Amino acid sequence: MSVMELKQINKFYKIGGGGTFHALKDINLSFEKGELVSIIGESGSGKSTLMNLLGGLDTTFDGEILVDGKNIGHYSESELSEYHKEKVGFVFQSFNLISHLSVLDNVALAMTLSNVPKAEREKRAKETLALVGLQEQLNKKPDAISGGQKQRVAIARALVNDPDIIIADEPTGSLDSETAAQVLEIIKDIAETGKLVIMVTHSEKVAAHSSRVVTIDDGKVINDQPGIELHVKENVFKTEKTNRNKNLSIFGAAKLALLNMKEKLSRNLLIALGSSIGIMSVILMLSLGSGVNSYLTSTMNSQVNPLVSEVHMPPEESAGADTPANEMMEANPIMSMTKQTPFEQKNIDELAGIKNVSDVEEGYTSFSIGTNNATFNDIKAPFMYLTTVSSMITSSDILEGSLPAEGEVMITNNLAQTFDDEVIGKTITVETIVNEQALTLDLIVSGIYGSDTAAGPAAAMDSIYLDYTSLANYLEDEGESLEPNVVYLISNDKDATQGIKDDVSEMGYEGSSTEALASTFSEMLDIFTYILSGVAGISLVVSAIMILTVLYISVVERTKEIGVIKAIGGRKKDIRRIFVSESFLIGLFSGAIGVGIAALLALVANIATNNLFDVSIVTLTPTFAIAGIVLSIVISMIAGVMPATKAAKLDPVESLRRD
Repeated sequence: MSVMELKQINKFYKIGGGGTFHALKDINLSFEKGELVSIIGESGSGKSTLMNLLGGLDTTFDGEILVDGKNIGHYSESELSEYHKEKVGFVFQSFNLISHLSVLDNVALAMTLSNVPKAEREKRAKETLALVGLQEQLNKKPDAISGGQKQRVAIARALVNDPDIIIADEPTGSLDSETAAQVLEIIKDIAETGKLVIMVTHSEKVAAHSSRVVTIDDGKVINDQPGIELHVKENVFKTEKTNRNKNLSIFGAAKLALLNMKEKLSRNLLIALGSSIGIMSVILMLSLGSGVNSYLTSTMNSQVNPLVSEVHMPPEESAGADTPANEMMEANPIMSMTKQTPFEQKNIDELAGIKNVSDVEEGYTSFSIGTNNATFNDIKAPFMYLTTVSSMITSSDILEGSLPAEGEVMITNNLAQTFDDEVIGKTITVETIVNEQALTLDLIVSGIYGSDTAAGPAAAMDSIYLDYTSLANYLEDEGESLEPNVVYLISNDKDATQGIKDDVSEMGYEGSSTEALASTFSEMLDIFTYILSGVAGISLVVSAIMILTVLYISVVERTKEIGVIKAIGGRKKDIRRIFVSESFLIGLFSGAIGVGIAALLALVANIATNNLFDVSIVTLTPTFAIAGIVLSIVISMIAGVMPATKAAKLDPVESLRRD
């Protein structure tokens, strides 16, 4: 039975103006095992077109090319891939070796596309290279060997999967006469092992080494005559075809991509470095925002008793809930301090009933400008904030002295500095208005509020602190009563404090003004951080365009390589996978470099801020680092989709024809 049979083959090409060119005309041929067939003809005779059809590089034709009884023109992509991997091997005039692969890897490439294990494919490739006399050249690159050696590498690559058919396109066209004779002897030996070898040539001298010569002219077979006699030999190229139905793995594609990137190392490093700038910028902006937010939160928490929840009544809606005044009060925590609604006993009882609340402390706060003054040694200083002490104040908030008892007052550090003297234990005169009642009190300073950790409205303003019972007594002496406008809920477990605050909010009450301010600042900081990150992210678009351009250039540079991969069994999916793997690796390296630079800059920034302010201002978390790398990979792979698709769609005939 014939290895290959051609029946009424016609090939047409479309030409300009809507016409067609009849390249092959009614070709009928049959080829057997063990034949060395030369297809000879002048340039333009149609021999190269016929070769492309026989090799399955071009499957658009009329008629039938039967291999094992099936027309290769009707092959699916997977069947065509298997045909190239297992049935046919190509030897090209210009060798078409992949420059960045070693001799061994060039020969093993066909098995790499079949996902043959590394040990097995290297063993088989070494054996095949030894058969063509190149066992000493395994690790050299194609540029480091002679033309004759390159052609022998190409022959070894064609033989490595033990195909039934070898197609050689002008196999001696680029060689000197002595080397050409050696190559022709190898080709003759291959045919004598029982394989069908088809050589396409224009040289009658080369054709004289064949067992059969088919002459083609103007697209027609004009002569088919026997040549020299061949002697059957043992098939030394035979191999177990255990991996016939396997395809290129993701890891195999990544390795091929990595080898190509290594060949263009300088360019790829510059691309990765350029792309990393955008990733670095985004990570730094997010880390800076996170660091400032963490500092703000930790500062607030450091001056708050973790067992205490501060509660305020919601503001009175004297003119309706949607009035501009109420909207401004809700939006501005400082403004809401100027008008505090007092608690009634039912409110206090309701709050006391919250789960995990062990005690309720009543308090009073007031905020005013221009009506409160403190005088010491003829120095009169205004203050804006009057509040009663509670369990909310921790020892870390007291810079000097102690909490006030009856007849005493605690003042902020800024107010104490205004008096420019040691005031603890000394009497100051306090003028204030409580519940519209003017009070003038001579009080002894018990302590100074305002450590480095103190925060919140009172710490930021000139303020005084009184004992609640004492303030109530002072007001009672004037015939007025003090109603609490703030209460403090004491939790029996610090882990339950947040739950208490949530319950307070659900019941319609308001929380700490300090927390409200911190939340406002935090939201503003988040917005600012995201805006800066967005601006920094513009560079990511530039990075994507840069990667897209580089991969398109890579497709152009590797056009012939793509043709070779398709000729030895590479699918469109395999080509896409190689280029997508390359974009993945660029993204991975870019992200890693960006994270590394961001970590270095964060370290330098934190050293500087620790020396100046004793605080780390940039918090680069593992989440940010991982997110940066993932973002870089995603952007790079998106940019690589179009070049990968373009590469996969390249026509193998046109690709191999490209210089």
